[in-house]
Formats: sequence, C-alpha cells, structure tokens
Amino acid sequence: MGLTVPAALRAFAPALPAAVAYSGGADSTALLVAAARAWPGRIHAVHVNHGLQAAADDFARYCQGFCDGLGVPLHQVNVDARHQSGESPEDAARKARYAALAQAALALGLHAVWLAQHADDQVETMLLALSRGAGLPGLAAMPASFDRHGMRFERPLLGVSGPAIREWLRGEGVDFVEDPTNQDRSFTRNRIRHELLPALERAFPQFRDTFARSARHAAQAQRVLSAIAAEDLSRVGDPPSIAGLRALDRERQANLLRHWLLATHKVRANAAQLEELMNQVAACSTRGHDIRIKAATGFVERDGECLLFRPHRDA
Repeated sequence: MGLTVPAALRAFAPALPAAVAYSGGADSTALLVAAARAWPGRIHAVHVNHGLQAAADDFARYCQGFCDGLGVPLHQVNVDARHQSGESPEDAARKARYAALAQAALALGLHAVWLAQHADDQVETMLLALSRGAGLPGLAAMPASFDRHGMRFERPLLGVSGPAIREWLRGEGVDFVEDPTNQDRSFTRNRIRHELLPALERAFPQFRDTFARSARHAAQAQRVLSAIAAEDLSRVGDPPSIAGLRALDRERQANLLRHWLLATHKVRANAAQLEELMNQVAACSTRGHDIRIKAATGFVERDGECLLFRPHRDA
C-alpha cells in the first residue's frame, strides 16, 4: 500500500500557522481536512477565484460553506488571470494564483502556503517536460518546497497518489466538487491523466515511485550544474564578458548563459535561441561584431565587451 494522506502529514514538519490553497476539489479538500485535524486552529484556507469559468462563483460559495462547517477561516481572492499575447492561459493562471496566494498569506502573517499537488501530478509534469524536450530543470518536475513572492510554498502530498487521496476521502465521508475542466481532453495534462497514467499503471505498477526517484536525481544534478554556473559567472562577470565566455567550452558556456538569464533576469531562453547566441559569441572575434539575439521576453545584445539582456520594453 502506498503513502496515505495522514501518513504524509505525519512526516511533515511545518512552520505554523499556514494556509492551504483550497479549490474545493478532491486534492485540496483532502489536504485541508487532514491539516485542520492535525493542527487545529493553526490552519487557514485561501480560495483563488480566477473568474475563468461560469461556475467560478458557485465554487467560491461551496468553499465558503465547507470551511464554515470545518471551522477553518477562508480567505477569498479574486484575480485577473487573462493571459498576455504569447503566454499560455495555464501559465497566466498559475502566475496569478501564486501571487494572490502569497499576498493573502503575507497579509495574514502566515509562514507558508501548502499546495495539494500529488504523485500523479508529479508524473504528469515530468511527461509534459519530456514531450517538450526539456532539460534537467523540467525533468526535476515540482520541488517539495520553494519560495516565491516573499512566501514559502510547500507540497506535503507529493508522495501520495491521486487514487489514494480519493480513497481516503471516500473512507472519511468527505465531499468535494469536481472541476468539469478536468475531463476536457483538449488539455494535454488531462490526456496524460486519463490515457497515459492508466497505461503506465498496467505496464509499470511502481511508476510513481520510480518517476519520483528520477525527478530527485535530475534535481540533484541540476543543483550541481547551477553551482558550477554560479562559479563560472563570478569569474566571467555579470554581465558576462564575451572574452570570458569564449574561454569556456560550449557546454559550460550554455550552462552559464542559462543560469545568467534565469538568476539575473528571471527568463529562460529556448534551445534554438541559446544555440544561436553561442554561435554569435563564437563568431564575435572583432570589436565591430554586433550581437542581438531574441531570448525569451527580450534580447541579448552586445554592449562593448559584455552581453546585456534587454526586455522588450527597452529593446
């Protein structure tokens, strides 16, 4: 038998008080109920209303009634999750949700926000990363904890399977709502959930554990690469000097440039953009050689003997 919801929380040593990001669905309901039982009076719920579904206000009312019955204070936040040109709706909604959760928790003086992603979500994230040709950061999938917007986010249920969560809810007689978009197979993640995960269950019954182990290995390797990149960047300079970059082999150059763009500018260049940037650096043997390469939401440009990143608004 795999890890259960109560067992996962018994192994969790949180800083309290904390908030559970509560949508009304099965996963966040299980986390909220188990947390409220384990730490009575120390748990809050935050419901983010994206306004993207006709039933959004009905979900909000349901969540309020459920939390009233549980004796947990609920804080509801409305956000504008409309996506910008070139941005996926899912990414826009996620960014808006994290910002709203962090803002609410900070205002309440809470130490962390708990998210209800579980082992199946972790596998889905890895499969999505593989489908996009992602590197180690994508294969590392979701971390158990991370900091964003000045708040600590934690995922206590990453070791618990989706079926185990629903089985626990049924055993406890706890109700929850079903989000109709979870059945919409036009979304890649839903196709993975309904078509690929059952096939993996049949072929590799331990796939959740083995995928999680691979994600941990990828995360460990990425931490090593990040440490090397930070050391290289300290020698090459920030902004990086072109001469310093040219002194590195291509693999370390790519590792440094990815790290620089993410750590300093919070952007990720795709593989083609990074290849073209390194090609331009390799060709940059004269003072008059110009560089201007599209990278994520801006451009990497030559400025004297260094590279600079300029967002679109400054380009």
